[in-house]
Amino acid sequence: MALDFNADEIFEMAEQIERNGAIFYRKAADTVTGGEKDFLLELAKMEDDHEVTFKSLRKELSGAMKESSTFDPDDMAPQYLKALADTRVFFEKDLDTSTMKEILKAAITAEKDSIVFYLGMKELVPEKLGKTKIDDIIKEEMSHIRLLSARLVKTK
Repeated sequence: MALDFNADEIFEMAEQIERNGAIFYRKAADTVTGGEKDFLLELAKMEDDHEVTFKSLRKELSGAMKESSTFDPDDMAPQYLKALADTRVFFEKDLDTSTMKEILKAAITAEKDSIVFYLGMKELVPEKLGKTKIDDIIKEEMSHIRLLSARLVKTK
């Protein structure tokens, strides 16, 4: 049995991943001081902003891009999507937060994981259900990698 997702469901997962990212950056900010703390709190705010952006983009989806094509009589899909989002990116791991360099490396890895996750999920979204809309999410995540990488280069 094939399992298709629609763009609405992917945006729902993206919103959860952004919430998880904000938590990650705020926890990391608790381990550093000064400008490093400010930078991590700024990243957390960006994650908050991305969540708002994804909610807005989600509202703009056409009705067809919100229609589920999966039989779900027990309405388990929302719980499944949350679990999937919670365990794929920014999942709680033993992260080395002893230095800003290690925090940035962990953050870059998480952002890369999110892009790989979205690329994979994009393949599960048929064209008529908004496949191309997933590119908007990927572009947002790529901007974070550029920002984090530039900061990592400065910390060396």
